[in-house]
Amino acid sequence: MKLSLKIEELAMLILAVFLFSQLDISWWWFAGLFLVPDIGMIGYLANNKIGACTYNIFHHKGIAIAIYLAGITLENAYLQLAGIMLFAHSSFDRCFGYGLKYEKGFKFTHLGEIGT
Repeated sequence: MKLSLKIEELAMLILAVFLFSQLDISWWWFAGLFLVPDIGMIGYLANNKIGACTYNIFHHKGIAIAIYLAGITLENAYLQLAGIMLFAHSSFDRCFGYGLKYEKGFKFTHLGEIGT
């Protein structure tokens, strides 16, 4: 993946950390919830198609932003937290080339093949 894309994703991760800092929630929640979106990989136990779908739902930044904005609209800090965590985790993953998945298999992403 190109360096400029990695820097952009790092900037989005920093934005997520900043947004989290605006919530009145202890920092241990950030650390404790950071890897939770990887639960989307469980779909790969069924097959590649379901795995790609579940993974992409938990790693889609549009969904993360929608959840965060719903939290703002409803004045619900936990929805905001959920949106921030999905966004932060997705940005972190993309810094390392783990993009949204294709149905061919886990290593085939919108950012290119993992490991090449």
